Amino acid sequence: MAPSSTHTPPAPFGRILTAMVTPFTASGDLDLDAAQRLASLLVDAGNDGLVVSGTTGESPTTTDAEKDALLRAVLEAVGDRAVVVAGAGTNDTRHAIELSQHAEKAGAHGLLVVTPYYNKPPQAGLLAHFRAVADSTGLPVMLYDIPGRTGMPIATETLIQLAEHDRIVAVKDAKGDIAGTTEVLARTNLAYYSGADEWNLALFALGAVGAVSVVSHVASKDYAAMVRAVDAGDLATARAIDRRLVPAYQAIMTRSQGAIMAKAALELLGVIPSRAVRLPLVPATDEQITQLEADLQEAGLTS
Repeated sequence: MAPSSTHTPPAPFGRILTAMVTPFTASGDLDLDAAQRLASLLVDAGNDGLVVSGTTGESPTTTDAEKDALLRAVLEAVGDRAVVVAGAGTNDTRHAIELSQHAEKAGAHGLLVVTPYYNKPPQAGLLAHFRAVADSTGLPVMLYDIPGRTGMPIATETLIQLAEHDRIVAVKDAKGDIAGTTEVLARTNLAYYSGADEWNLALFALGAVGAVSVVSHVASKDYAAMVRAVDAGDLATARAIDRRLVPAYQAIMTRSQGAIMAKAALELLGVIPSRAVRLPLVPATDEQITQLEADLQEAGLTS
């Protein structure tokens, strides 16, 4: 179904969602109390949605039982005032279906389903995989297109075909294909969410309805202000916010892996008690923390 040229899709998962880290204790155990505090602080700061157990939530190294416990804890903390989306994608369709059904049972409001990684299925396999997961629950699905991690992009024509499914309603776009994104927006009703912080403003200008962000761990208020500015047609203000946040993008997304640096920033700001991550990730070094503090100060994100 092709939208009209003036069509603006709704934002089925909210506007600003943080791809939330999963707090661990210093010994590496799941810290549900810290997760609930973090979820509440993020929503208070301007997020109207959260993604739990995404890549930034270290989903490759948490068990299914931990994912379930984390989701239930976050829903208990903020589920009545924010959209809580469960990461449920794997490179095994049967496992992704199981995670999706468990998330629905726990009360998730939606699913984030990443492209199957490592096994590099053909586009026909991607179609079958995403449709099978979407068929397995009654929850709305956000596809996650990030070929830099998965090794396989979701082709433009595949996205257009997937848009025909009633429950596939959105895309988290970290592909960086402006022409392809524009074509999908022109030919479908899929809601687009920026999946790379450095692309947020560019994708908002194309018609993305929001962002699933890592930097929003420390910049939620700024992103909410950016969205308001774009909605009001005030691109000068949106650009000013985006440019001021460049040091934060660099600090969290380029100096190491995003989960590592987001946790380091949250510990630095006193939001979580530990920057512990699970191998094969390693915590930020003291030298990285020193640079991080300077970067956040330059971005206006510390007092």
